[in-house]
Amino acid sequence: MEGLDAIQLRTLAAVVGEGSFEGAARVLHVTPSAVSQRIRALEEIVGQVLVRRTRPCRATGAGQPLLRLAGQVTLLEREALAEARGVLDGAAVRARVPVVANADSLATWFVAALARVPAELAVCFDVRQDDQDHTAELLRDGAVMAAVTAQREPVQGCRVRPLGAMRYRALAAPALVGRWFPDGLTTAALAGAPMLVFDRKDRVQHRFVRSVTGRELDPPMHHVPSVPAFSEAIRRGLAWGLVPEGLAEADLASGACVDLDPGRYVDVPLYWQHWRLESQVLAALTDAVRAEAAITLH
Repeated sequence: MEGLDAIQLRTLAAVVGEGSFEGAARVLHVTPSAVSQRIRALEEIVGQVLVRRTRPCRATGAGQPLLRLAGQVTLLEREALAEARGVLDGAAVRARVPVVANADSLATWFVAALARVPAELAVCFDVRQDDQDHTAELLRDGAVMAAVTAQREPVQGCRVRPLGAMRYRALAAPALVGRWFPDGLTTAALAGAPMLVFDRKDRVQHRFVRSVTGRELDPPMHHVPSVPAFSEAIRRGLAWGLVPEGLAEADLASGACVDLDPGRYVDVPLYWQHWRLESQVLAALTDAVRAEAAITLH
């Protein structure tokens, strides 16, 4: 059986990473036709379709292990080249490290973790954003090397480490509390008061409502998929919502918002999953993420 070709693997990674054959052609400095020929040749070797020709392009189930392999080979090649040359800070050997985290981690502690990675490793981070309940899917796809995720079961080929829990408080503007919650967090009030959610994957608010009422309610909802805009919407009285404790403190101290139930919160356990790979870069990134999470998370 014919072996796998490194150039074809790199092309597969470029197609999925850029989301199209044209985008891959630009970053690889070849024609789209050459990209298409390489992918077809790789699919003939494997005997399976490896890329869904959608927008954006996605790896199929058969393509996912090859996508992971492509990323692993590229990372290890660059580390070996850096070690052989005796340098770790040359632009020619910079390692691209795709990672994914949820929006609240990105807004609070995750960037500080990235800044802990030693500069001499010459890493270029490619940070993606997704809900913590869905970030592991990008690991399965092979699109990222590591993820902040709510999934404790390891993705195949990955290691998992607990990070701690992100704590959320239920905040609302004083005027909204006076209008919708004059008698506190009753079931009727929570069913009728407008609720703020980040996007259609966000279930933290629903978890809070269920903890108060013991029921699944369907209140009116606003979707605001931006951390700064989410907090601003609460301050403006558009709706109530769950805010990470670290971001809630300033609004609580200033009186711009009140805690709907100071004794109640939602803790979302987070985990760090990364490829099971002996890599200097991944080891340093893992150490940095765990150190920062130990300071920030519960």
